[in-house]
Amino acid sequence: AEFGLADDQMALMAIATIRAETATFEPISEYVSKYNTAPNGAEFGLYEFRQSLGNIESGDGARFKGRGFIQLTGRYNYREYSRKLGLGEELVHNPERANEPQTAARILACFLKEKEAVIRDALGRQNLAKARGAVNGGSHGLEIFSDTFRQGEMVLGLA
Repeated sequence: AEFGLADDQMALMAIATIRAETATFEPISEYVSKYNTAPNGAEFGLYEFRQSLGNIESGDGARFKGRGFIQLTGRYNYREYSRKLGLGEELVHNPERANEPQTAARILACFLKEKEAVIRDALGRQNLAKARGAVNGGSHGLEIFSDTFRQGEMVLGLA
C-alpha cells in the first residue's frame, strides 16, 4: 500500500516473486555460488571492486551480497534503496537490515514500483515471462513464479 501496489495483480506479482526468489517466504542471504565466488577464492570475491555494483572497498563483495526477497546486491543498491526508503545510509552501515522482513518487503515494493509499467504491461498481455524478467533480468525461477501466480489467480477468482 505504501507504494500504491495493493491491487490483486501486483500483490500476486510480489507473492510469486518472493516464492521464486526465496522459496520459504522469508528474506534470505545469497548463497555462495560459482556466480559470486571463484574456485578456491574468497566468498563473494567475484563481487569485489565491481564498478557495476558500486563495490569500492575490500570486503564489499561479502558485505553487500544479495539479501532480502529480491537479493539486493552491491554497495550502490544498498545506498540507493536505503535513500529511497527514507533510511539515510542505514542499509550501507547495517546491510543485514535488508533481511528484516519489513525492510525486505519495502525494498521489494519499491523495486516493483520502479518496474510497474513494464510489469503491468506484461501481465496485461498474460506474458508472465516478461513480468518475471522485469524483476530478475531473465527467466530464472519462471516455472515457480508462473505456477504461484496462476494458483493465486485461481484462489482470487481471477482466472
